[in-house]
Amino acid sequence: MSEPQIAQRGPYVVEVIAGRDYFWCRCGHSTRQPFCDGSHKGGDLLPLKFHAEHSETLYFCGCKHSHAPPLCDGTHEALGD
Repeated sequence: MSEPQIAQRGPYVVEVIAGRDYFWCRCGHSTRQPFCDGSHKGGDLLPLKFHAEHSETLYFCGCKHSHAPPLCDGTHEALGD
């Protein structure tokens, strides 16, 4: 299994809209962070589908190491350089 690239050491603040699907980038290579742009092609880290039940502000993981993907759980604070 590939190790994801850290896109950002902190969350991405996103306003999600109820009823919409979002595809969170797991590989860290997307240029449309925190969402997938297809950069994972040929790799084993596929995007994670997130369905918004409510319109709200969420904090999507930027380090790609969250234990509660796709949302940030603070794991970035324990990552080394």
